[in-house]
Amino acid sequence: MRKRLYIVRHCEAQGQLPESHLTEKGLMQAKYLSRFFSNTKIDRIISSPFSRAIQSVEPISEKTNIKIEIDKRLSERTLSTKDLPDWLEKLKATFNDMELKFQGGESSKEAMNRIVRVVDEVFISESENTIIVTHGNLMSLLLMNYDNSFDFDCWKNLSNPDVFVLCYTNNEVNMERLWQEELIEK
Repeated sequence: MRKRLYIVRHCEAQGQLPESHLTEKGLMQAKYLSRFFSNTKIDRIISSPFSRAIQSVEPISEKTNIKIEIDKRLSERTLSTKDLPDWLEKLKATFNDMELKFQGGESSKEAMNRIVRVVDEVFISESENTIIVTHGNLMSLLLMNYDNSFDFDCWKNLSNPDVFVLCYTNNEVNMERLWQEELIEK
């Protein structure tokens, strides 16, 4: 059986806190995202518990009448609980050293394993077409799991929102990027 898993990075948000909502532009992007999926059969929607992730797929949920399932494992990775003025440099280092971990944070390997478990569960479920909405860093680590050339620069080139599809057939996973923000701004 062929399965499709749509990995969605949330729309533009007002901030990084779990309770940060979408901006006005982000709310419009969520509507575009709903239109983008309007001709796609969706069986299931799973979201990070962060407000910006949930808001990104609410229009799809309303249109399809599919309840959004919340999974804490899709929450954005915590790089550190300590303020890191050079966080971008530190994040880049974690793409090169998957075991590197900062105070109170999660290593790339730990975060990758967390989201891969969600994906593995989806692949063995009855659902054929599932949307998962998450965050840029966690999404990047998932994509890196299936394509080790997906690196820090690829993370930097993600848009809000962004959509990739993982096609699972005969125990093989193929990945394709379906969306880039600049496509809808034209």
